[in-house]
Amino acid sequence: MLADFETRIEHSELAERIARWDRAYHGADSPEVTDDVYDAARRRLLELEARFPELAAKSPASRAVGAVPAEGFGTVRHRVPMLSLDNAFSAGDVIEFDGTVRRFLGLELAASPAYVAEPKIDGLSINLRYERGILVQAATRGDGAEGEDVTRNVLTLPEAELPRRLDGEAPALIEIRGEVYMSKADFLALNQRQEAEGGKVFANPRNAAAGSLRQLDSAVTAGRRLSLFAYAMGETSEPVAASHWQYLQRLKAWGFAVNPHVRHCPDVAALLAFHDEMAASRARLPYDIDGIVYKVDDLELQRRLGMRSRSPRWAIAHKFPAEQATTLLEAIEIQVGRTGALTPVARLTPVNVGGVVVSNATLHNEDEIARKGVRVGDTVIVQRAGDVIPQIVGVVENTPRGAADFAFPDHCPVCGAQAVRPEGEVIRRCAGGLTCAAQAKERLKHFVSRNAFDIEGLGDKAIEFLWDLGWVRSPADIFRLKKTNDESPLRKLENCDGWGKRSVEKLFEAIAGRATIGLERFIFALGIRQVGEATAKRLARHYGSLESWMAAMEGGDAALAELTSIEDIGPAVARDLLDFFAEGHNVNALGELKKAMEALGGRVEDARVVEAAASPVAGKAVVFTGTLTAMTRPEAKARAEALGAKVMGSVSRKTDYVVVGLDAGSKAAEAAKLGVATLTERDWLALIGE
Repeated sequence: MLADFETRIEHSELAERIARWDRAYHGADSPEVTDDVYDAARRRLLELEARFPELAAKSPASRAVGAVPAEGFGTVRHRVPMLSLDNAFSAGDVIEFDGTVRRFLGLELAASPAYVAEPKIDGLSINLRYERGILVQAATRGDGAEGEDVTRNVLTLPEAELPRRLDGEAPALIEIRGEVYMSKADFLALNQRQEAEGGKVFANPRNAAAGSLRQLDSAVTAGRRLSLFAYAMGETSEPVAASHWQYLQRLKAWGFAVNPHVRHCPDVAALLAFHDEMAASRARLPYDIDGIVYKVDDLELQRRLGMRSRSPRWAIAHKFPAEQATTLLEAIEIQVGRTGALTPVARLTPVNVGGVVVSNATLHNEDEIARKGVRVGDTVIVQRAGDVIPQIVGVVENTPRGAADFAFPDHCPVCGAQAVRPEGEVIRRCAGGLTCAAQAKERLKHFVSRNAFDIEGLGDKAIEFLWDLGWVRSPADIFRLKKTNDESPLRKLENCDGWGKRSVEKLFEAIAGRATIGLERFIFALGIRQVGEATAKRLARHYGSLESWMAAMEGGDAALAELTSIEDIGPAVARDLLDFFAEGHNVNALGELKKAMEALGGRVEDARVVEAAASPVAGKAVVFTGTLTAMTRPEAKARAEALGAKVMGSVSRKTDYVVVGLDAGSKAAEAAKLGVATLTERDWLALIGE
């Protein structure tokens, strides 16, 4: 079953919101919402993707990790990506996680793997690189692929927690990962000192730790007490343990601080018991934790389980229950997204919920407002977690009520066009289309966002500013802002409020620096409905170049057939792609963008198979069919993609290999008909060297 219109709109709005929150939290150490509001939004996003798999292709937010490195620090490319974790909110979620692990590996219930449970420290992730036992580099997680070089700042941490030299025998090269945090006592002392000196007062220990570690002046970092717990491994030149539990013991032997509450758990029941135990004692801990992380203990099983685009399959974070508070609902405002969806946002009297100040919450749609019965002026219950958005649980009983029900607008508050709500749908959408300034601005914000062109200095506020001046109306306009003479609009920008000569120069440098971009980012930046980061990558890997992709999109039924043969691209996504190219103004805008980039010496780079480029299946199109015996089908697909192969959903003349398991059906017959090479499971394992 495919997602209906309102579900796709809801999913799109959630993805945009989460991407914006990621930038604020990881990039600026200034979260816009609480952790649990964020978790609830992501959970809802993943619920929709589980029910409607075709939506997963649309969602960079469900796979994004952290934020891009900030200017002022050197950039470090992580040789092993630093991924985030999926979340569990209930015992049922944890049981399902265990079931997913067993199904992926083909294990029976009696063969359930052992786990390690670790308190989830609320701090800043760090990667520590040791060569010949000596610490040579420290980097933040950043966006998971690239982080910031904070080596000088990390050296201010106490050696009892962060050894400069590993004690005893160690690999020639190893990356050790952990969490830099600030204890509750050190956080209170810092805020008291900051307030007395008229400096910035931090909202919570996590922000204080992140802000302290990411200081350009390491002397500032040295004046703030930071701590470290080590718990993970990145790149290594040789194996150091057979299990995660053994690895933790090696960390302690090398001189690292390891959380004393970590526990080896033989099964799910032990995990849940440990979670309840820590939930009851968390207030007495000297540092903040917001849940428990569960990891499959056996490192070989971890390798087999592998990674999703955003998170490992072998670990999950079990978050603690929600906290609630009451506050006044001051106003309900309507925001218009790039798809035209009208989303109501609650503006609240700021309230502290579990140590974090909350001032707004998404109300989702007009039906939710009616169902919750909330009115402007009500005293409402705000929750820092939950099963669905919004995070307003309801109205406090026996308190004065708002004067009247909220009247949801039937016209766009920005362009005045009719806001249409088709019968049976929950989302109102502005019918203004390209004439609606709100939609156009949101599309531009998407274009320059972190997972798209990622132009430093051209954030949401800058787009709004340049739009209001009339200087940027399309993506191509961004690359036409080159300063050529004193009459250039951007020369005038130097004298505008909030801008200066250096900031304008840096903006030009950033724009020129992004005139060359990879094909997958270019495709994602176009904002085609249902085409998220994962789908953009699949399209880039499949077609190879911008020219090949654009030419293929003109192929009518043949183009539709080829698109739907690509793994995880269904008919609805394929149709949205073809509809995009059927609109002449989209093709013209794309051509203008390409021309403007080339005028700055840039280009759209062809896709390259970076991962496992030396493997025998890198770049090959592979189809799996039938029942596999050595591994499950999901594991086989994940392994093939890790080796650089393109996993396809159907057989065509462009298929390189069809791997045939037991009871293979029509795909094997189609391969024989087309003369495509077929491999047994044994042949396939021999080919990839396993």
